[in-house]
Amino acid sequence: MQPIVLENLVQPDRVHKSVYTDQALFDLEMEHIFEKAWVYCGHESQVKEVGDYFTMQIGRQPMVMVRDVDRSVRVLYNRCPHRGVELCGNQSGNTGKGFVCSYHAWSFHLNGKVKAIPLVKGYDGTRMHTDDADCSMVPAARVDSYRGFVFASLSKEGPSLVDFLGEAKIAFDDMCDRSPVGEVEAVPVCHRVVQHSNWKFFMENQLDALHPSVTHQSTGVSARRVEQRLKKDTGSAPLFFHYLSTFASSFDQWDSVQTVNFKYGHGILKAYMGLRPTDPDTVEYEALIKQAYGEEKGEEYLSRSIHHVLIYPYLSVQSPLQQLRCLRPMAPNKTLSEIWHFRLKGVPEAIYERSLWYFNLVNSPATMINADDLENWTKGQLGLESKGGEWVSFHRNYGGDTEKDGVLYSNNGTSEVVMRNQFKAWESYIRAAIQPTAKA
Repeated sequence: MQPIVLENLVQPDRVHKSVYTDQALFDLEMEHIFEKAWVYCGHESQVKEVGDYFTMQIGRQPMVMVRDVDRSVRVLYNRCPHRGVELCGNQSGNTGKGFVCSYHAWSFHLNGKVKAIPLVKGYDGTRMHTDDADCSMVPAARVDSYRGFVFASLSKEGPSLVDFLGEAKIAFDDMCDRSPVGEVEAVPVCHRVVQHSNWKFFMENQLDALHPSVTHQSTGVSARRVEQRLKKDTGSAPLFFHYLSTFASSFDQWDSVQTVNFKYGHGILKAYMGLRPTDPDTVEYEALIKQAYGEEKGEEYLSRSIHHVLIYPYLSVQSPLQQLRCLRPMAPNKTLSEIWHFRLKGVPEAIYERSLWYFNLVNSPATMINADDLENWTKGQLGLESKGGEWVSFHRNYGGDTEKDGVLYSNNGTSEVVMRNQFKAWESYIRAAIQPTAKA
């Protein structure tokens, strides 16, 4: 691998195309970003009972999240220390009181410590014995949770989870505070989509306020026509038409929506959709929230201005609608996205169904919204792999944003400050990889 010169890859207003296409850079990202930063593993409700487990990738590492007998949530490498076989072959399930390897029947407690080795006398006189840590499953270096959302870091060093999340932790506060009991639970069905593009396309797209009225015009305009006809004929239209019609908002409307951009590449796209109708179901729900938290605090929770919260480099949370999308990069041009929906505990069924409509209409593999984005990202990847140019432009409103206490505020909603801020974080991670004394 040629020496990396960061100035040749990331500049204040543009980046080189190779950051999306180069295998060596991708490998560096996996090792020094995804396998060091705090990465989302799942929600505690996915492992409710002792022995419940859920598997996932952290970077290139196969991991398993499991509920231990002491009710704690563990995150372990999904690997038998004997011959390396993955202990959990399914995505989720219950492993009983421990893990058993399907190859040679080594068994382990739920905390990963070895329980028994068949024909253990065969190891007499060797370095392998049950008191040796090499005989146990390896735990993630650090595990922590926030509001029931579980994260792990494979590095012993780095900021705490709360420090890493910073202001972006509002994503989980906003989601949970919309429940009168302050809790959510994962809906078992997860949409999974493989995009044939680099993971950065997804992250840049989520707070890109310029693309919706272009990319999603066909869906947005069609939905608006039906919505307007229904309102004219019947006086109202179901909220799910509004979910789609807002994608066709004008350029000026999108330019008025602010993004707020934080340390580590995180960011927020403020609300634009208007999700507080006055139908009886909403009125009943809002009364529950204010009864639970009081008039002032309840109104604060209900009126937060949030649409998307990004936790760089892998998570997009739409807290008002209880949606979460997590990226698991597979190759420079291949990314798996896991799309989860959460149920607010203690709310009327109608409110759950309202957010479920968004899950299926906007975030599922079948929706036209998702399909539009996937097509653009695939074409973007193919374009960057061509010889048609060397640089990717992030010039829009360059120099026109406001910085205060390390936070970048867009003065135009369509500013590409989102992408510039993400690559500031990317550069910091990679610089720390190639210059070990540098701080990410």
